[in-house]
Amino acid sequence: MRLQPERVSLAAFAWGLAEATLFFIVPDVLLSGLALKQPMRRVVHACVWALAGALLGGVLMYFWGRFSPMTALGVLREIPAIDLAMCEEVTRQLREDGLLALFIGPLTGTPYKIYAAMAGALALNPLLFFAISIAARLLRFLVVAGMVRLICRALPRLSQGGRMGLWAAGWLGFYGWYFRHFAG
Repeated sequence: MRLQPERVSLAAFAWGLAEATLFFIVPDVLLSGLALKQPMRRVVHACVWALAGALLGGVLMYFWGRFSPMTALGVLREIPAIDLAMCEEVTRQLREDGLLALFIGPLTGTPYKIYAAMAGALALNPLLFFAISIAARLLRFLVVAGMVRLICRALPRLSQGGRMGLWAAGWLGFYGWYFRHFAG
């Protein structure tokens, strides 16, 4: 089955937007799945579209946190695996490390949406927030997709079905660990 590029772009954008706001499964799932079979230029294109959605979502969360921090915090706490302690930790990181926390935090399993809302609540520079978000989000999307591509090259004899099975097992394992660790 051939994926239509415009549908992939729309899906990547929508997933990036959803995950940056209220959804709890990262767009890396889609992007890494594309990396199993699609040419790398298409994967990069999808990463850029996921970034565009994530940036729109990040800006929405930033301004929600800026103008209604308690409401934003209350809604964030209703998302699976997000609690008050996680939100307080993000606030501490942003106070101590500034917006550079945007690079490190989401790599540790802490959702970007919390950083966006709390950066707004702390009235951190919105242009700097946007600029750092571009680098932090795109870098992660490209690294995850690139790692999948490298794994595929390292296992050239593995069938496409085997690759899909490995991909599915990897994400199921990750989210099994994630929800046990953070929603525990």
